[in-house]
Amino acid sequence: MARADTLARARTLDRPELAYLLRFPTADGVRDLELTWAELARDTEWTTARLREHGLAAGQRALLTASGFEGFWGQAVIGALRALKVPYGIAEAMGWDHRRTAVFHRELAPHAVIGLSAQTLEGLAGAADIGEMFRSTPVVLARPAAVPVLRAVGVNASVISAVGPALALECPERSGAHVNAAAWRFGERGGQLTVAAGEGCTSPLPETPLGITGRVVAGRCGCGSDEPRVLLAEAN
Repeated sequence: MARADTLARARTLDRPELAYLLRFPTADGVRDLELTWAELARDTEWTTARLREHGLAAGQRALLTASGFEGFWGQAVIGALRALKVPYGIAEAMGWDHRRTAVFHRELAPHAVIGLSAQTLEGLAGAADIGEMFRSTPVVLARPAAVPVLRAVGVNASVISAVGPALALECPERSGAHVNAAAWRFGERGGQLTVAAGEGCTSPLPETPLGITGRVVAGRCGCGSDEPRVLLAEAN
């Protein structure tokens, strides 16, 4: 039986609704939350729209740096890139894999680099000029700790980050990272972020302090979105 036949047969089988057991840190320790295939599809659709706002389109190339344990948002980004027909390469977000990031960046000449970490930048800085490397990349979406490092050398980086169970992704306005209002309810208490399940979330999640310093911005963004945005202190 060919691989295509095997995959076709697998698609006819029943599968459980559960896609991931999502583990995320809170102010009081690690919490588990179930994520269904339907919710993963919703997150992928939302991420697709956010990446489209950055101008990603069919035929462009992307470089994603992510770790295996980040599957709950990494899969949404991968699904979005596939939906946009954007070929991509993947490197580990840990600093020890910075050479793979450098090779992919050189060979792919990507339109977008997604998920750059401070550890990767630290590794790259030993052998390259980070500003020169990424200033010509049209879209740079970096983790909070990497954003000020990149902006300091003239790279117009936007934030992408897991914030508790949610993916936060900054639009080109760079005025805070958008979160999916259909899935999550963000608030703040004592200068730190809280999250609760929204109407589109299957698993219950009461208001949960995340232990992340930041604030929530309401009101319409310059991009036209009415979704809330989170301003992460680490990214400033």
